[in-house]
Amino acid sequence: MAEGKAILYDASRCSACKGCQVACKCWNLLPSPMEKNTQEWNGSMQCPPDLNHRTRLIITFDEADNGKKYGINWAFGRRACMHCTDAACVMACPSGCLYHDEETGMVSFDRDKCIGCKYCAMACPFDVPRHIGGGGLFSGDAKINKCTGCIDRIKNGRAPACVTTCQPGALQFGDREDMLSIAKERVELLKAKGFESAQVYGEEQVGGTHVLHVLKYPLEQYELPENPQVSPLIGVMNWMKPILGVGAVALVGGLGISFLTGVGYKRHEMHYDEVNHDIIDVETGEVVRHIDKEAGER
Repeated sequence: MAEGKAILYDASRCSACKGCQVACKCWNLLPSPMEKNTQEWNGSMQCPPDLNHRTRLIITFDEADNGKKYGINWAFGRRACMHCTDAACVMACPSGCLYHDEETGMVSFDRDKCIGCKYCAMACPFDVPRHIGGGGLFSGDAKINKCTGCIDRIKNGRAPACVTTCQPGALQFGDREDMLSIAKERVELLKAKGFESAQVYGEEQVGGTHVLHVLKYPLEQYELPENPQVSPLIGVMNWMKPILGVGAVALVGGLGISFLTGVGYKRHEMHYDEVNHDIIDVETGEVVRHIDKEAGER
């Protein structure tokens, strides 16, 4: 079982005040746009609609018919790095930028080592890592940005910034074993109150995550994959690194196409056009990304 620290998010206690989002931005110096009308209204109170290069954490909103004459099952969720024990991003990173903090188990990064390959973004089964900076794939000037678990705060005896600002107590922090025990007790209480779909998420997924969720409603109401998996291609890459003795840049160039086409959880299924070297969204038919072996991405 995974050890170390963990953040516990109890969706049944969350009021969606978004104080955690603000605290994350303030502590990590990630300002939101100040220009007028930069955020397009999409009919949802979820804002921004997804993680982006300057937003490491969002609260999600989902409405579902509860089968009654009045009312809905309004589910609030949390999207950020899950800090997996079997972290696909760490396994995929060719430069050593991403790493596990041995004391806490959190997945952090050394931005100076990031080469902008974005393999972490494609490998992550939760679709979390984003990048700050311009340039296309393999350009080197786009640097990773994701939740670090606030290990800088933890090592100074403080809880992560998001946890400290949560008024309803939906966020807690401590030893993972303790957080898991609290989560299981809460699920039993919710089930006793009639919420049959209540569950703990993160106990065993991808080796056990260091962000645990108490979910009140069925899993489909939360932006979480049912069975997150680490792509087998990552194992092949790690097997080849010591044998071939290749450096980070050589590895990026040599394995780029196969890795891009085979790795990662995606909300919409993707198809790789081997003739035109395009990655196509099967649902819409649109070209999501074009891969040029020599020039990079465009």
